[in-house]
Amino acid sequence: MDPAPSRLRAFALLALVVGAWGCNWPVTKLLVETVPPLWVTASRCWIAFAAVLAMLAASGALIRPPAGDWPALLGTALLHMVGFSTLSAAGLAVLPASQAIVLGYTTPLWVALAAPLVLGEAMRPGHRLGVGLGLVGLAVLLNPVAVDWSRPDTAGGIGLVLAASLCWTGNILLIRSRAWTARPFQLLVWQLLLAACVLTGLAVAVEGAPRFAWTGRTGLLLAFSGLVGTALGYWAMSVVNRGLPALATALGLTATPVVGIACAGLALGDPLTPPLVVAATLIVGGIAASSVAGRRTAPRPPPAIRR
Repeated sequence: MDPAPSRLRAFALLALVVGAWGCNWPVTKLLVETVPPLWVTASRCWIAFAAVLAMLAASGALIRPPAGDWPALLGTALLHMVGFSTLSAAGLAVLPASQAIVLGYTTPLWVALAAPLVLGEAMRPGHRLGVGLGLVGLAVLLNPVAVDWSRPDTAGGIGLVLAASLCWTGNILLIRSRAWTARPFQLLVWQLLLAACVLTGLAVAVEGAPRFAWTGRTGLLLAFSGLVGTALGYWAMSVVNRGLPALATALGLTATPVVGIACAGLALGDPLTPPLVVAATLIVGGIAASSVAGRRTAPRPPPAIRR
């Protein structure tokens, strides 16, 4: 097993993960303006697959997936990389990026609600506080003053991103219910390959052969999303998980939607409205409260929530 990284290096890589995953939301928003969502996610997976394959091959860590890891491998590929990524990209096509980010990061709240029912985990006061804060934040974000419900695509876009968060929830619950044999990063290459094949088939069936213009801008955005937002982000996360306590990692990742909202404001001009600020604060606070409660009561640390 590789030695644990220094604490300083682990925190630096956690900051890299937060920046990469936060910026990936506005990058995806820019991509879906010219590229159909399924082709965005398929292209991103192929790019990330090539990068992760090269990294594992160069380090001698490329393995065949153990039989016991296939359920988690399939779950991550289909629920997270296909379901979450495609639905959130489709939602980003019609919603402001900052709003979609906050909706997407309601996932830990659904996990806190579902874990007692599905996994038999205890619902502690901290979990209840976290879920309560998150639901209030969701109500603030979706109130008629903050959202133009008269637009015909508003409800559909919100539904797509919330459905994406439920796919992510299902993936987290599946992973929590099973023990890993291989390291998660060693399985990532196979998850990406499976997801890329499924997404390419869906893209051809639903959206047809790619007819969008492959401009330099599109190539750079896809390269960032595939190389930085996916391959580098997951590699860094695998190092962070070995170098930091689960609580520090979970709390650090709560900065991801904050970074995403800031990037959306800078790159896309998304307004920082009072309802958005209040909702983001409540939801991030709810995630933090649930993370603290989960770390103090869980018999084993849950895997880090990913994006």
